[in-house]
Amino acid sequence: MNLSQTQYCYFLGIGGIGMSALARYFNALGKVVSGYDKTPSRLTSELEKEGINVHYDENPEMIRTRISSGEWTKENLLVVYTPAVPKSHSEYVLFIGLGLNINKRSEVLGMLTAHSMTIAVAGTHGKTTTSSLITHILINAGMDCSAFLGGITKNYHTNFILGKTLQLKAEDSQQLSAAGQPVRNTIVVEADEYDRSFLSLHPSISVITSLDADHLDIYGNKDQMDKSYSQFASQLQPGGKLIINKSVEDQLSYIGLYLSYSVTKMADFRAINISIENGIYTYDIATPAGVLEKVSLGLPGLHNVENSLAAVAVAYHMNVPEKFIRKALTSFEGVQRRFDYQLKSGKIIFIDDYAHHPEELRACISSVKQIYPGRKLTGIFQPHLFSRTRDFAEGFSQSLDLLDECILLDIYPARELPIEGVSSGMLLNKMKSKNKMVCPRENLINELKSRKLEIVLTLGAGDIDMLVNPIKEFLMKEYGD
Repeated sequence: MNLSQTQYCYFLGIGGIGMSALARYFNALGKVVSGYDKTPSRLTSELEKEGINVHYDENPEMIRTRISSGEWTKENLLVVYTPAVPKSHSEYVLFIGLGLNINKRSEVLGMLTAHSMTIAVAGTHGKTTTSSLITHILINAGMDCSAFLGGITKNYHTNFILGKTLQLKAEDSQQLSAAGQPVRNTIVVEADEYDRSFLSLHPSISVITSLDADHLDIYGNKDQMDKSYSQFASQLQPGGKLIINKSVEDQLSYIGLYLSYSVTKMADFRAINISIENGIYTYDIATPAGVLEKVSLGLPGLHNVENSLAAVAVAYHMNVPEKFIRKALTSFEGVQRRFDYQLKSGKIIFIDDYAHHPEELRACISSVKQIYPGRKLTGIFQPHLFSRTRDFAEGFSQSLDLLDECILLDIYPARELPIEGVSSGMLLNKMKSKNKMVCPRENLINELKSRKLEIVLTLGAGDIDMLVNPIKEFLMKEYGD
């Protein structure tokens, strides 16, 4: 990929959280960016406002016209796709048939970060919050930092942050380097394990937050997934540092030194003297260099306390002064759809969360119950993928049983076709709770009207986010002060 020759960038699946971050990067560089996505969303609307053309119907003829006219050529066009787009997609088929360069998102991200000081955060859950918090700490410390994130940070209202050095043209970087000026940018990336995408990265610092079984449609079994994570861990740059959650220690085949962190086990970085007041956690952080006393975290959830330990471990390794770490932890507002308060009053609490794995559900629900003991918790969950629902049905049912009331929506299929016998009703039958039901999404508001609600929690990675505003409007009208 020769970016100096690239004039046009086309994205197949531009509305994805990772794809849109890359699209924003190239748009910021002045490239002409456009793309396809299956459905409009809040994110695609934002891209269009930023000057990126997005269409929602497969349009191979438009592509053929631009190529035949000479506007798009092999030399000036970069095509990026996500594996979530099926290989039968007519535009994908056309690009392949014409012999144009077509790259996975992970490949492009690997090329962009190849010559940077890259901090890559991997894990089946926790990576978005952790990578966003690392970015926030570095920015607070005044470091030149870029970031490609898997969620919209509330502090910066974006999933992409462009540092000064990453904006430099290649020739400018070469001139500065020849003059003896440092031009190596720090880039924070969320390292996605889906389709083994994170194996395109060779970081200077790698973080592994968790290693629960997931994406078994790709890996086949947990052992193969562990092997891919072990390979990711081994791809550190010479002199690099691996930072891992203590819980994954026995699952990695990694030979080398590393730093560990935990809220429950002895580790290099651990939270001690934890207290909670009004949903805010205060704690001390024991580090190899001493104790960072009485820090406060700006977002709720014990699992987020653990995520903060990973971010602090990265900051310590990069010699970030304690005053910037402390300030960043307190001022961090979190990420949209990660324990995301929509309403918070004496009458009603409404929290939206992206949780779509049994362990994520367990962590989120347990945190809500810890913060609001004794209050009734009504959860609305949309399962994501037929294969994930099938593979972890027992875990899902056990986690959902932690709710006082559970409303299940139909499975969001994403890239998959239905699997016989796999449905939300299957999960319902496995649950032991008596207060449970499957509800068509069009009936959800009426169902909520029939209940006395105290805490409402929406959960899932599909299009349940499209229901957040209608639920919020109803709750404000019904329970507003």
